[in-house]
Formats: sequence, C-alpha cells, structure tokens
Amino acid sequence: MRKLSLLLVLALVVSTVFVGCGSKDGGDNAAKGPAGVTISGDVIKIGVFEPTTGENGGGGMQEVLGARYANQMMPTVDINGTTYKLQLEEVDNQSDKSAAVTAAQSLISKGVAAVIGSYGSGVAIAAGSTFASAGVPAVGCSCTNPQVTLGNDFYFRACFLDPFQGTVMASYATDAGYKTAAVISQNGDDYSTGLAGYFKKSFGELGGTIVADETYQTNESDFNAILTKVKSANPDCIFIPSSINTATLILPQIAANGIKAQVLAGDTWENAAIISKDAVGVAFSTFFDENDESNPVAAEFVKGFKDYLNSDPKNIALNANTDTVAAVSALGYDSYTSIYEALKSLDGKEGDLTSVAIRDALTKVSFDGVTGHISFDENGDAIKDTAYIKTVDQESLTSKEFKFIKTQTVKK
Repeated sequence: MRKLSLLLVLALVVSTVFVGCGSKDGGDNAAKGPAGVTISGDVIKIGVFEPTTGENGGGGMQEVLGARYANQMMPTVDINGTTYKLQLEEVDNQSDKSAAVTAAQSLISKGVAAVIGSYGSGVAIAAGSTFASAGVPAVGCSCTNPQVTLGNDFYFRACFLDPFQGTVMASYATDAGYKTAAVISQNGDDYSTGLAGYFKKSFGELGGTIVADETYQTNESDFNAILTKVKSANPDCIFIPSSINTATLILPQIAANGIKAQVLAGDTWENAAIISKDAVGVAFSTFFDENDESNPVAAEFVKGFKDYLNSDPKNIALNANTDTVAAVSALGYDSYTSIYEALKSLDGKEGDLTSVAIRDALTKVSFDGVTGHISFDENGDAIKDTAYIKTVDQESLTSKEFKFIKTQTVKK
C-alpha cells in the first residue's frame, strides 16, 4: 500500500510539473493556461506594482515616475479601429513580500491587463504566481534576480540579470587590480544574497580571494561588529549589494572605522540619497547613463523626462530632490513601452483583446528603447550585455549627480 501511495504521489508531481510548464511564446506546444483578462470598453488598465514606501521606496518611486512619464507620452493606442485609453493603476507593495501579494491581488481585482514592476526582486518573486494564475503579464523594470522570470510564463523584464551584474562587478574589480574582496549582504533578501553569490563565484573564478563574507538582518542599522571583521581581513575592495537605506547607514560607519578599501555595489545605489562625503569613491553598476549620447532615443527621453520632473516640485521631491535621470526611471519608461509595443502589434489581428494576447505579443517585441534595444529571450529576460559603472566624486556633492566611469562587459 505504501508503494502504491508513493507511485500515486510521483504521478501527481509529474502531472503538475507538465501542466505548469508552458511556453512564453504561446504556441501550439504551450500548455493550456489561464484565460486571462478580456478587455471591454475603450480603457486598458496597466498596473504599476512598485514599492513607494519601505526600504526600497526611493527606487520604486523613481520607476513609478518613469512609467508616469511614459503614460503621458503614450496615453492611447489604436487597435482594430478603436482608440484605447491607457490608464495606470498604481499600488504600493511596501518593499514587503507579504504586502506584495496583497498588492498584486488588488491589481488583478481592478482588472489590469498588464503590469509594470517591481523594484526589488523579492517582491516580484512573491507576486509572480498571482499574476501568472490570473493570466496577466508583468514586465519588471529592475528586478534582477533570475527567479523572477524562471518558470513563470507571464513575467518579463527590461533589465540585465544578477548573474551578469555580479560577473560585471567582479570583472571591474579584477580589471582594477583588486586581489582580495569582502562581501556584505542581507539575509533573506533575494536581490542582496543572489548578487553577492554571483560576485563571489565570478571573483574567485577570475583569480580573486574572498577574505570576509558577512551578513546582516533586515532593518539592521549598526554594522560596526561586521566592519570590525572586515577591517581585520584587510580586503582590497568590499562588495555591498544592498538597499539605498542600508547604503546611507553603512557608508558613514565604514568611514568611522577607518576602512580604506574600495566600496563596490550594484544598481540599487544609483539614487541621489546616498551622495555624501562618505560615499565619495564608491563604484556601482547600473543600467543607463543620462550623458550617453550614442542613443538618440535616450537623448530625447532625457530631455523630456527632465522637463517632466521640473514641471512639478512634487516630482523633484519624489526623485530624491534632483532632476538627475535615474536608470530605473529609464527602465520604467522602457517597461511601459514594451507593453505599448505589444498592444500596437495586436492591431489587425482577429480574436478577443486579452491579457494573454498581450503576453504572447510581448514575446515578439523588438524596439530601440531608452536603455538599449529591447527584446526578450525564451525566459522573458532582456537580451543585454553591457553595464554602466558610476561613482560619487567631489563634484557630486554639489551637483547631486553621479559621475560615469566606463561601460563594463563580462571579463572572459
């Protein structure tokens, strides 16, 4: 009887796996999935699933600003003779995994046909099954952990991934001649632990040595015990993939402890809130530089977005009190544009206008965006191979702008 029960369990597991593994291309080989949302009337609702409070509220708000500006520039779309108004429905996922699920469910109940977000991989992963079960596609802006799209036919993203970003920063470190590194990451945070892991792996493969590997808890504010261990290890550099809030707390403590090692970080540090005398010299990877004039689409966006920010003092306040164009705002714009391009491609096609049709159209999207050419691979991940490295210098203290150092690809 026990053997028979085991066989039944195995059969159910195998059956579940095959039912859950569809194809993002929506072709004949895709398992039959959810019906999704059928659009009626002349309004298409697009959810904005972002943290505007909590530890990632600053970055999340900058993605919201990018999406709002995109909606201002592309407020309608024509499909089969009907002009549809594109209406944003915003929710705050509070930088919290439990709240993220509730926020996602709220968007579904509002009848959104597609979703933008989120800043923070943990909340994106937490809400992913909610969107997939409802048949509503989501396009992440800066959620870089591989688990966001892995196994989820309805999640896409406009940014590069942590395996690439971790390898890029390891390549940058070795190119700079650093032989030893310390790593400080946040327990339980998908972004922080994931990126730290990829950096450690790549740095070791490139001949470097990790001399300290320290972790801290969510909402921890006193890092002196960790920094004492790091200082005794005497690393050439310290890699800290953390939230903006943590950055503003740990940088003064690094200075107070007399640590002179080069501080390295990931994309989350591109927020003017970290700019201070204690941040001078830090280097981090990001997705975009507003001063890169090689892309005409980006140049046009930067001018327009700065005008948008300066049109209302509230926008400046929400953008860390500056009109600097954050990379995540550019990604918010590109994520919205991805959905817009998918909707445009449905013009002239027969059948109901549904969220599943939008998902299928996203798999074929291809356009020149603000952050480079946008198209998605079989996992729904953007195909990108370059990161921008930026720093804080003395001039940044006055201008509140980061200084571009170089573009960085993966060191072979």
